[in-house]
Amino acid sequence: MSIGDMRRLLARYRIEGGAGFSLAGHAPADTGGLGKSEAEALLRKGIERLARGQDMLWAQDRWAVLCLFQGMDAAGKDSAIKHVFTGVNPQGCHVTSFKAPGPVELDHDFLWRHAAALPARGQIGIHNRSWYEEVLVVRVHPELLERQRLPPRLVTERIWEERLADIAAFERYLARQGVVVLKFFLHLSKEEQRRRFLRRIEKPEKNWKFEARDVAERRHWDAYQAAYEAAIRATAAPHAPWFVVPADHKWFTRLVVAGALAEALEGLDLRYPTPSAEERAALRRAREELE
Repeated sequence: MSIGDMRRLLARYRIEGGAGFSLAGHAPADTGGLGKSEAEALLRKGIERLARGQDMLWAQDRWAVLCLFQGMDAAGKDSAIKHVFTGVNPQGCHVTSFKAPGPVELDHDFLWRHAAALPARGQIGIHNRSWYEEVLVVRVHPELLERQRLPPRLVTERIWEERLADIAAFERYLARQGVVVLKFFLHLSKEEQRRRFLRRIEKPEKNWKFEARDVAERRHWDAYQAAYEAAIRATAAPHAPWFVVPADHKWFTRLVVAGALAEALEGLDLRYPTPSAEERAALRRAREELE
């Protein structure tokens, strides 16, 4: 598969405008017509492209890249991060996994803790869950708003639309500051989630991944799907696209994520810095001394 073919494949999952978006049009088991062995070979090439791009990103020190990973429990977020970023220099990459906010975080606005974890120029930041939890988990469980101690007059029927508007504005701001925002929704089917939960229960080495509340949250499946759909509709944009990544086959999920990230880096026209005349003269003097 050529790079052009890969771009056409990725275009199937890239959402740049939310108008009319529906999850029903995206199959969690889709593999783009590829088999596992072909996808794994393409993944290796994608990781190589990603490594080259990340090296120039670090050297150029102009852009930053922020990858947000969202998905239902067992969608494969940890697995995708582990496999896609295997070839990346750890010095230029940082992963932050967001859990439920604690007392200090709840005393700040909902974007505060995420803004503190943004990548610096030259780096790739990876957020395992993100500010979208505030329009997903909190929307499905609105009683969590009480913990945030917002002034009552601000908690209106439009709070979710307002939060989505704030998120969209923040992502526009980041884009204007040289932060490339890529959002990955790992689209898992309910049946595949059930199978993965059972494997976590049946295999002792996977027991630590399972929590009883995972099954409780599964009862809200339809509400979460509706919340994801609303979030993508409200925030998909050319400068901050969503990738609705089929997640029933982890080997295909990883390919789409790696390809999307490699394509984004290559679109930045990254280059190694060119030494100035003064720097070239210093290099010549250093060479003469070393020789």
